[in-house]
Amino acid sequence: MTAALRRVLTPLTTARAAVGWLTVLVLWAVSDLLTPPVPAVPLLVAIAVIVGVIIFASTGVVHQAEQLARRLGDPYGSLVLTLSIVMIEVVLICAVMLGPGEHPTIARDSVMAVSMIILNLVVGLCLLVGGLAHGHLQPNRTGVSTYLSLLVVLCMLAFGLPAALGTDGAFRPWQVIAVVAVTLGCYAVFLWRQTGAQAEDFTEVGGAAPVSSPVPGTSGSVRTGDDDAASRPPLGEVLRAHRPELPARLVVLVVSVLPVVLLSHDMAALLDDALGRAGAPPAVAGVLIAGIVFLPESITSLRAARAGRIQRASNLCHGALVSTVGLTIPAVLVIGLLTGQTVVLAESPANLLLLGVTLALSTVALAAPRVTAVHGAAHLVLFTAYGIVVFS
Repeated sequence: MTAALRRVLTPLTTARAAVGWLTVLVLWAVSDLLTPPVPAVPLLVAIAVIVGVIIFASTGVVHQAEQLARRLGDPYGSLVLTLSIVMIEVVLICAVMLGPGEHPTIARDSVMAVSMIILNLVVGLCLLVGGLAHGHLQPNRTGVSTYLSLLVVLCMLAFGLPAALGTDGAFRPWQVIAVVAVTLGCYAVFLWRQTGAQAEDFTEVGGAAPVSSPVPGTSGSVRTGDDDAASRPPLGEVLRAHRPELPARLVVLVVSVLPVVLLSHDMAALLDDALGRAGAPPAVAGVLIAGIVFLPESITSLRAARAGRIQRASNLCHGALVSTVGLTIPAVLVIGLLTGQTVVLAESPANLLLLGVTLALSTVALAAPRVTAVHGAAHLVLFTAYGIVVFS
């Protein structure tokens, strides 16, 4: 084994992946015993074990993502983690649609839950934690504006337009073709520009965070630039210089992410059972699962914000949501068109109101020259409002 592979495949890294996959296999083997209704004690034990394994495995995902980001720099490092999680999530949603039964609202409920969790809960915590640690933060406003511009348009296409023009909350076939083409085209242009001519728009602003309150455990000022992004060698040179290490880390990242997502969806039936007994609304399970699926990105974002790297947090949060909407909606619409299933995307007036206010708040807050903890608190209030809607 080469030195590069030894750096990647540490005992802890191997243990995290092994525990995740072993748990997936055990759950598959005892699936008959966990078919609802499950007795209360085994049900709670199974949920607790799954959540514990997900958290343990997620720390490995975060480690690999941070190592890749350190080598590749942003936006490439953030994009690797984002696409790894989002693509697996898209595949699983599509697998549910192609399986037995009807699931007309699975895409709408999943993407809306992810939107509220990322835009309000995770971004709110990032701004709160980063603001308390550094006083204020300075994102790259051009990059953040690009994300939010896309989210306004893509969310309108996904959730608003079906309510206004569709039939019973679903697009007509000819509308599906147009929406899929426009959504994929918009997302392709975004990726092309983000990884090409506009890559610098998604890097840290040098000296963005104040240095009066360094992160605990550090001394002196906190450097918030993208590790001297201006002097970073071109991506091609980085790939050639670290040829054995980078592919290995990418493989380990995917291998570590996959059990996290699989376990979160294995837990869906158990959560439905537990929450049903507790009298909680069905949408609560979707919110919890969405939060667990994106747990690795959430942890990475919070760590970046605490270190004053707010643009990296934005790349992870806003970039993840752009990818989620830009890939999930076209995929489920195409499957619905080919299989004849109804795909209901139109959202309720309450959720549309919350989504619109959330995007407006994001635009106002992150367009400010300096973003503070108060902006984060406002986002957390909106997430609380979303919780009220879910339980109403």
